[in-house]
Amino acid sequence: MLNSEITKNTDNDRFAAYLGIKLLDAGPGYALAEMAIEDHHLNGVGVAHGGAIFALADYVFAVACNAKGPVTLAVNASISYFKAPKGKKLTAEAREITSSRKLGHYQVEVTDENQEVIARFTGIGYIKG
Repeated sequence: MLNSEITKNTDNDRFAAYLGIKLLDAGPGYALAEMAIEDHHLNGVGVAHGGAIFALADYVFAVACNAKGPVTLAVNASISYFKAPKGKKLTAEAREITSSRKLGHYQVEVTDENQEVIARFTGIGYIKG
């Protein structure tokens, strides 16, 4: 069971809930989540939409940043896509790279069911506290 004190700033993320993202683990500077790929996640050629992949990565980034306590908001984010995912589930894992008094730098790897890295996201969060 996840600690609600750690996830208090992200528990009510309605967009993540709408997408079907499930948080599996979280701690200060860390988060792990998965998303089953459904029809509404597909693009015009039948593969997971880049926006859905980005949203999953952005969500674990937000959880990892905010698990440290103070409200943290993204000020920069980018993603590189490497290959189309295989299977019906994506997993994203966020890790803090560095943190200072006001900024945190994070990297997220998104993998498919075969544990192949399909995308890598980097983000910078501004710590409001």
